[in-house]
Amino acid sequence: MRCIIVDDESSARAIVMELCKTIPDMEVVAEFPNALEALKFLKHTSVDLIFLDIHMPKLTGVDFIEMATDPPMIVLTTSDKDFAIEAYGYEFIVDYLVKPITQERFQKCAAKLENAFNKSRSETTVANMGLNEDEDLYINIDRRLIKLKFRDIQIIEAQGDYIEIKTQKERYRVHSTLKKIKEKLPESRFLQIHRSFIINFTQIIDIQDNSVLIERNVIPISRSNRPELMQRLNLL
Repeated sequence: MRCIIVDDESSARAIVMELCKTIPDMEVVAEFPNALEALKFLKHTSVDLIFLDIHMPKLTGVDFIEMATDPPMIVLTTSDKDFAIEAYGYEFIVDYLVKPITQERFQKCAAKLENAFNKSRSETTVANMGLNEDEDLYINIDRRLIKLKFRDIQIIEAQGDYIEIKTQKERYRVHSTLKKIKEKLPESRFLQIHRSFIINFTQIIDIQDNSVLIERNVIPISRSNRPELMQRLNLL
């Protein structure tokens, strides 16, 4: 379980860090003295959990919660007991730790987190089971419906009011947009890596600098899309 710690007090961050070390499956990947730095970090890195202090200067924990897009599980850490009831109005807030945090209380929190994490993974697995990786996509070309398998699609390129779908054997020009076809593609295989390209990242042969190689096609990677691509790949 990857987590970050956000607290303006260095001593408070150190305490949570040490408590996290007592939980075998919990890994602290970063810590931040303010919420703004944490928000910037989360734009390009995903985590499973945030330990978040409520009372911080400039940007409070509450501000952070309101500004975060699709936040992971959050555990609030604060000396303010009065916010507890309001905190549980957010479904992604799993627990509320009042400082000073004891080892016993942290263990109970860890148990809650494990249950919530396992439930989330189970729901994701069930959802993915409903997706057939061999599912077909039908495209309309000259009033003919042509069936393509997701696994055979290599690259989809935007070309004005059209898109070009490239498989290993054929190229198909379809009157559509990347946005429209993206909604029909399984995320387990496809990723938009540039404003003009969606790729089947399972067919990447090589990655160099700001481009990927699929068969003999060199496809550019935009700077904003590169972090997500690197997260998707099974890196050694």
